[in-house]
Amino acid sequence: MSGEQAGGKPLTGRKVAAIAVGAFSVIIAVNLVLAWQAVSTFPGLEARNGFVESQDFDARRAAQQALGWQVGLDYAGGELTLRFHDAAGQPLSPAALDVLVGRVADASQDRRPEMQGHAGRFSAPLVLEPGRWLVKVEARAADGTRFSQRLALQVRG
Repeated sequence: MSGEQAGGKPLTGRKVAAIAVGAFSVIIAVNLVLAWQAVSTFPGLEARNGFVESQDFDARRAAQQALGWQVGLDYAGGELTLRFHDAAGQPLSPAALDVLVGRVADASQDRRPEMQGHAGRFSAPLVLEPGRWLVKVEARAADGTRFSQRLALQVRG
């Protein structure tokens, strides 16, 4: 029975080569599709020039920590809410605020809600599908100090 299939036809080198080529073709095709999907949905760019951004990272981090700001995040009833507090727990309002809400690895669903509010509480109507979201908060203090924080948000279905 060696060298023959159950149906009685012999397993030749051509059949083995066809099976191997077919299997590797499927693997390569799947990898190409997945690579195309990854590249087309995520820009992959966090900083235009990482080296330049890193030069003053420690100074920016120290300035942000000196502010002592804390940000709370809530999402309920189709409304995104941010709460800003200083180190003493008192509400505060940044001089400028920019918020980006998106999926962790897919830029196609990125949104910039128009946050409205005062006294440390800012909100915007925003409909989010269930799943994990990333909220990037960029704010400036009255003296121009930059505040930046990323917050994870899990929306239940």
